[in-house]
Amino acid sequence: MKRFKKSFFITIVIILSMLVIAVGGYALALISGSLLADESQLDFAETTTIVDEEGEELGRLFTEDRENASINEVPEPVQEAFLAVEDHRFYEHQGIDIWAIGRALYRDILAGEAVEGGSTLTQQLAKNVFLDQDQTLMRKTKEVLISMHLERKYSKDHILEMYLNQTYFGHGTYGISRAAETYFDKDVEELNVAEGALLAAIPKGPYIYSPASDEDNAETRRNTVLALMEQHGFIDENEQQVAEGESISSELHEKPAMDESLYTYIDMVIEEGRDRFDMSENEMMTGGYTIQLPINQQMQRASFAAMQNQDHFPGDNESVQASFVLLDHNTGAVEAIHGGRDYVRKGLNRALVSRQPGSAFKPISVFAPALASGEYKPYSNLRDEALVYEDYDDYAPQNISGEYSGSMTMRDAIVQSANAPAVWLLDQMGVEQSKEWAESAIEPFEDEGLSFALGGLSEGVSPLDMATAYTTFANDGVKSEPYFISRIAGADGEELFVHEQQQERLLSEQDAWYMTRMLEDVVDEGTGQAGDTDHALAGKTGTTGFEEVAGGNRDAWFVGYTPQYTGALWMGYDETTEDAYLEAGSAYPTNMFKSIMNNATVDQEAIAFQKPEGVEDLEAPVQLASVDDLSAGLTLQGEGFLNVELQWSTDEDERLVYNVYEVDGDEANKVGEVEGEGSYTINGANMFSLNEYMVVPYNPQTGQEGEPSNVADVHLASWL
Repeated sequence: MKRFKKSFFITIVIILSMLVIAVGGYALALISGSLLADESQLDFAETTTIVDEEGEELGRLFTEDRENASINEVPEPVQEAFLAVEDHRFYEHQGIDIWAIGRALYRDILAGEAVEGGSTLTQQLAKNVFLDQDQTLMRKTKEVLISMHLERKYSKDHILEMYLNQTYFGHGTYGISRAAETYFDKDVEELNVAEGALLAAIPKGPYIYSPASDEDNAETRRNTVLALMEQHGFIDENEQQVAEGESISSELHEKPAMDESLYTYIDMVIEEGRDRFDMSENEMMTGGYTIQLPINQQMQRASFAAMQNQDHFPGDNESVQASFVLLDHNTGAVEAIHGGRDYVRKGLNRALVSRQPGSAFKPISVFAPALASGEYKPYSNLRDEALVYEDYDDYAPQNISGEYSGSMTMRDAIVQSANAPAVWLLDQMGVEQSKEWAESAIEPFEDEGLSFALGGLSEGVSPLDMATAYTTFANDGVKSEPYFISRIAGADGEELFVHEQQQERLLSEQDAWYMTRMLEDVVDEGTGQAGDTDHALAGKTGTTGFEEVAGGNRDAWFVGYTPQYTGALWMGYDETTEDAYLEAGSAYPTNMFKSIMNNATVDQEAIAFQKPEGVEDLEAPVQLASVDDLSAGLTLQGEGFLNVELQWSTDEDERLVYNVYEVDGDEANKVGEVEGEGSYTINGANMFSLNEYMVVPYNPQTGQEGEPSNVADVHLASWL
């Protein structure tokens, strides 16, 4: 009874307010309504859809899952279902239905309690959008004023459209369009009378009348709506009976907001939207955009699965983390990215966390700058000795093997991942020169010492930055900046943004090809041999030690590329301690990288790198061979001339050069050379003053001589 008295009192006040408005307060009501209504609230939050390059939906971003529909998209019988149950005189009143209020009051008096409301559809829209749900006189007055303002400013069709888009239908679904999809797996244009009646039945109690909650309740309520449609003349009795005969399904067609394998990628999309387009996260989640990504779904899912597989990690500790980035180096498109094995939305994105890259940094810090300088080539000799650099606080780098050859080529230093030659080369070029090139390939860093040759950086570098830098080698010397958004379209389909490639040439095609060939050798015969793949692969490993534990490591890397993709894979602990450290090195990320790449299609383009036109190939290294069977014979040629004929066994490599020396006591003078052959003739010999001879193999790639052959005395071979 108390509730009835309150409803009765409010209703009387509203009727009196209507009379006041009718006799002279209409203009005041309109002004008051406009002041009370922030009309930006009528721009309902609309779901943003994420799609791939082919337009396939990947997921949705939203605060309220809604796709606004035009009233023209909603079939007329569906509109009439809502009008029948909510406000059948909608097109006859001006926002407030005095007859409905009076009827409701009369029925409340007869029943002795509040049994029927008198609010119009416009009032419901005003209440749901602009006001709280408190049943107070002030709120009801505001509702009336705002409703009249809306009726004055907007057409009836527009108000009905806003109402249908604003309505909540349960199960996280807002608006008639999403409701059609959720309950019937249909576009709103395809709904029939029975389906429209069911949707009109739900808003009164979304979790009571949803067929997914209770089919019987949903059917009863739907039939009530159909009866009201017939009563108010929207359908005839036959149409009512046909619609009531349609079955109701409890199945929902809800689409998951996002597959967990996409979490890192989506967070990067939001970050790029903020940084590049000045779009807040809320704007991206409520603007109804269609955002197209350059993602490779196959590689995104395959890399996610690989990171869940403990066999790819050392030991049985699942706390070992990893991050992975894969780019299309031709464009910079991010094909796949993961910020961790158990990444959660807005969590720690290890693809962006700086770690020590170890030897994977050498191509960036030393070898590419050396090639770019024009002073060094793949077979240039580098000093391989345990040196102390006094000008750099007695820095004393050591080869992990503990062995030193005195000298080795750049190519061998890369393949063997030798530290001493890399540091020596950096010292020879100068830190400033190398750093200038490195910082064009990767983010600027503060380090000025020789240790950055080996990836010893104070701040480290992220997997995304490492992959980006390596696109320079993979893309014929042109660095491609990564991107996560290809295109953005507004809710109306208007194209708002299309990505433009950002690229910069850092190396010549020739030097980039040299780097590719050397990094291929790393995979074929050097530190990158772990695992198997049918793809052509070039890359570099990197491992950083943990001094507190003998044999323990902090970080393990593989950064590399195929003819199609460039990627980086890091492995380690978020915080390395004496109880949590890597028990192995780069073999694990190398193996995992290859395992991931094996999910990509292996076609003709994938099985070999294609040498750019006009570029010289990198020859296989020439190996110095020893000569121990040199013989020298005296021969007589025409007109009495004596010659010395030298003979020796040759190596199979015909590129090897043999320098010929005449030995006189302790002195040896070069008298000739021959390439790939095992004989040499010395014309005009004096048989009374014959010298001894020796042959020394010479490597034309490195400019180095090998060990001298045996010294041969001249003997009488034949007289002609």
